[in-house]
Amino acid sequence: MVAEPTRGQLERALGQRIQTIFRDRIGQRPAKAVCQMFDESLTIVLEDTTSPAERTLIDSGKTEIAKQLRLHLQESIKDALKVEIAQIVEQEVLAVLVDADLDSGYASVTAILQAPPSVRDPQSIPKLKRDRLEGASEPSFD
Repeated sequence: MVAEPTRGQLERALGQRIQTIFRDRIGQRPAKAVCQMFDESLTIVLEDTTSPAERTLIDSGKTEIAKQLRLHLQESIKDALKVEIAQIVEQEVLAVLVDADLDSGYASVTAILQAPPSVRDPQSIPKLKRDRLEGASEPSFD
């Protein structure tokens, strides 16, 4: 029997896999990926995601073309991101949102999950509903 991963292990695996997808599909491996799980969602913030081709366009005053290129690239990788995230967290992914700021080089990937991932340390996930952890009912505001 394989033990459930910790939240940190899942977050590292997600960050590494997303970096690989950006390298393979966009042509720029982000320098850093930081993942954070929240209940039924997770967000990955990526640093240094502007590709050489996008930088060339920006440097030559064609920023709008670079932004359009990035929008098309982001749309084209959503399915791959959805599949990889679902495989790692072992939950259905309902939606994937991707955005980037080419000037700063930052990008983010947010995934909305069907349910929180199973982890060895569920109490470490911020905003995880306590009733899932303790079997408690919602507070009453009568």
